[in-house]
Amino acid sequence: MDTITAIKNRILCLCEERNLTINKLATMCALPPSSVKNILYGRSTDPKILTVKKICDGLDMSLGEFFSTPEFDALEQEIR
Repeated sequence: MDTITAIKNRILCLCEERNLTINKLATMCALPPSSVKNILYGRSTDPKILTVKKICDGLDMSLGEFFSTPEFDALEQEIR
């Protein structure tokens, strides 16, 4: 799994846990829905850390909490 897929999966999991639609998440995060959808639908191949931070802020969690999952811990090095 690559980093983009792990970010996408984490956002989807958090939305499911909190019963949020993509549009509701975007509103909570003060982001345009297209920004969130671009990450989730693979159009954004390098989401900015500021976008992820806004998502965390909207979900009332830290970046550490967002990235503290077995999925992120298991990521392989992307530079070879």
